[in-house]
Amino acid sequence: MDAFSHLMGGFGVALSPGNLFFVFLGVLIGTVIGMLPGLGPISAISLMIPVAFTMDPITAIIMLSGVYYGAIFGGSTSSILLNAPGVAGTVATSFDGYPLARKGQAGKALSIAAIASFIGGTAGVIGLMTIAPTLSSLTVSFGPAEYFALMVLGLTAVVSLSGANLTKGLISGTVGVMIALVGIDSQTSILRFTFGRQELYEGVEFLIVALGVFALAEVFVMLTRRGQGAETGTISSLRLTKSEFKEISGPTGRGSVLGFFIGVLPGAGATVASFLSYSFEKRLAKDGKTFGKGNIKGVAAPESANNSAAVGSFVPLLTLGVPGSGTTAVLLGALLVLGVQPGPLLLDEQPDMFWGVVASMYIGNVVLLILNLPLIPLFAKVLKTPQALLLPLVVVFCVVGVYGQSFSTFDLWLLIGFGVLGFLMRANDFPAAPLILGVILGGLMEKSMRQALLISSGDISTFVTKPISATLLGIAALSLLAPLFGKLRRNRALPKTETAGQDDPKHDTPAETGAPRP
Repeated sequence: MDAFSHLMGGFGVALSPGNLFFVFLGVLIGTVIGMLPGLGPISAISLMIPVAFTMDPITAIIMLSGVYYGAIFGGSTSSILLNAPGVAGTVATSFDGYPLARKGQAGKALSIAAIASFIGGTAGVIGLMTIAPTLSSLTVSFGPAEYFALMVLGLTAVVSLSGANLTKGLISGTVGVMIALVGIDSQTSILRFTFGRQELYEGVEFLIVALGVFALAEVFVMLTRRGQGAETGTISSLRLTKSEFKEISGPTGRGSVLGFFIGVLPGAGATVASFLSYSFEKRLAKDGKTFGKGNIKGVAAPESANNSAAVGSFVPLLTLGVPGSGTTAVLLGALLVLGVQPGPLLLDEQPDMFWGVVASMYIGNVVLLILNLPLIPLFAKVLKTPQALLLPLVVVFCVVGVYGQSFSTFDLWLLIGFGVLGFLMRANDFPAAPLILGVILGGLMEKSMRQALLISSGDISTFVTKPISATLLGIAALSLLAPLFGKLRRNRALPKTETAGQDDPKHDTPAETGAPRP
């Protein structure tokens, strides 16, 4: 069967009444939560995981996927209206979207964002449908050593792109792996990190970590801030002229392609894609100097890129079983709990799931366009939700989700503990994505490593003598070393800059303040 026949079968799965309803529900919930500053796709998916556990695995992943790309789609609303990005992937959208809103063209900016998001998301689905089967067929021959190297690459890629401080990213990832090792060792039956608590013998539930570090921690962060909401103002006309459609067509197309391939790279994701697309269009455009002042191309480029990248991140997740971002790490954890093992065999063993998800993304993008264009004025009112109402709802979701799984008060204390840990990590600029990825991959990495060593009779060189695993480990090492080399180069250039500033009085102020020279 060719890809088209598989896709038609996928539409048969996605268009069933139950799955169609949860496509709509997922993108609707994702859109609304994506609009709320601070509550991004990770928090949205974490809150919906308890609901997903009661569903059929195919329906659950369809809904959770809709929440993810729906949140990216909806995050542009708060970026444009409030200059407060709902998700990190829409930060670049605010650079020109908010100035357009200040000029009274909020409706036009929101319309451009919706259209560019739809095109980017659809282009990403086409790429997923085309590339994923090919990539999956190339990785069927992966053994334990290759899987171990692949998981190391996924973890190090997220660590290297998690922030300016590589050390904090490594610490966060290490803590995540340690959490994954809590419980009884399956091979030796030795207790690890249980501290004498029987509740920890079977390990720490992924749901507790996800809800604590992301959703509950966000509640703690919001409690430290003041404000009960924000005024969004009125929404102007959503109509675009033919010349404006023509003007945004190029940036939208280029952003869609660039975003998808960046999304495929483990550790990159929608945020990186949106910034790169914005920067590329600014350099390419003849009116690049107007970017940041209300240029419609500055809205179309990042919006198409971030939505395409969000779909592209499903390529490594579904075909390799390696999440490319913190959000797909949460999705991976949900899939594993549901009994689904993403990887090279997914297309052969569960084609209905893969092609059902792909088809649901086509449907979801159409639903998002229909929802966002006419309902933008209504959705904008969600941004005025007072924290006094929003925060208790988030806490209730967290408590019910955790307690409903185990009926254990000890798990509630763990939830609070991980919430405090997530809050402290944010306060001290420790990235949360490596931690959650360490929790997800830690056990799988250990299992693959032990299997590889068992096959090789304990010879550790098996990881570097096999071409694929050696290549993946080499790329993983480069992903960690690249930021270090960049920092060394900046440090070497710093004395020259300071010397130049001292020799030339005209450059004293820029050299001291770090302000860019005109």
